[in-house]
Amino acid sequence: MAMPAFFDSTMYTWVVLPTLIFIARIMDVSLDTIRIIFINRHLKHYATVIGFFEVLIWLMAIRQIFQHLSNPFCMIAYAAGFATGNYVGILIENRLSIGKVIIRIITRRDADDLITFLRSAGYGLTIIDAEGVTGPVKVIMSIVERSNIEHIVEIIKQHNPLAFYSVEDVRFVSEAVTPYRLPGPRRWERFVSKMRKREE
Repeated sequence: MAMPAFFDSTMYTWVVLPTLIFIARIMDVSLDTIRIIFINRHLKHYATVIGFFEVLIWLMAIRQIFQHLSNPFCMIAYAAGFATGNYVGILIENRLSIGKVIIRIITRRDADDLITFLRSAGYGLTIIDAEGVTGPVKVIMSIVERSNIEHIVEIIKQHNPLAFYSVEDVRFVSEAVTPYRLPGPRRWERFVSKMRKREE
């Protein structure tokens, strides 16, 4: 089938075109979600580039919509792509793990083991003695990369599973108070050293 004839076919109008609009909408809304996140993280150069491609894809999609206003499948695909794009954009952002967060840990139990382990892992901590509803508690705070959240939560569950913790985004961080993290090579050396001691 010749291409011009294919573009006028029922298959293209009712199946291929709505599918393309759906995919394009997922792409542009996902980019929009990521662009907003980059703006909040003050990554202006990345946000600018993403904004260019986002609008370009959107223009191509909306052009097809206006050319096929009588096709309800195109409108449904456009709306479905918008909804799916939001979901996909959030998934991508979680994978990227961009930016810093503050983790607050509140525990009634003795937190010495937890504090020691977190510090040995290279996390900078601020520890405050406080008073909770049921008595004295310790508040442990640290500013870390988003990619470290899962690691810290695992440490908390291992050493103090009943501790309460919360995670909040941080927009600005002074380099003077950014927690000290061991560089990659040193963390690897510590790991190798521990493994050698176990073998001995």
